Amino acid sequence: MRLHELQPKTKRPSQKRVGRGGKRGTTSGKGQKGQKSRAGHKIRPAQRDLVIRTPKRRGYKNKPKHPHAFALSLDIINRLSESVITKEVLVEHRIIRSASIPVKVVANGSIEHAKEIVGFPVSDKAAQKIKKSGGSIK
Repeated sequence: MRLHELQPKTKRPSQKRVGRGGKRGTTSGKGQKGQKSRAGHKIRPAQRDLVIRTPKRRGYKNKPKHPHAFALSLDIINRLSESVITKEVLVEHRIIRSASIPVKVVANGSIEHAKEIVGFPVSDKAAQKIKKSGGSIK
């Protein structure tokens, strides 16, 4: 005799199967048709559905409404030969892809030559360094 050959001495009583016609009636007390008479129906509040649908994984964030500004360091400005720095100059030197990208000058590095910055915002520390070197901001 093996484990898989073992049988109980008494039969298990068969459980009553509800919802399949027979003695309980054709609809089994669930009325007629519609979502509530179906098996496995779930009626949930709309808010819960929204919560379930939102992704809950690491690193998921809603897309920003506006693109982040490209951080242009003073070292990059220092390497350029032009004295007037505009978005068009940055596109020519392939620092940014297009003139529509927002750019902000940040104070990474140092600047040795007088440069004129035209058309984009500058951080406070970067502005101090640019003015110290003899440049200007417009």
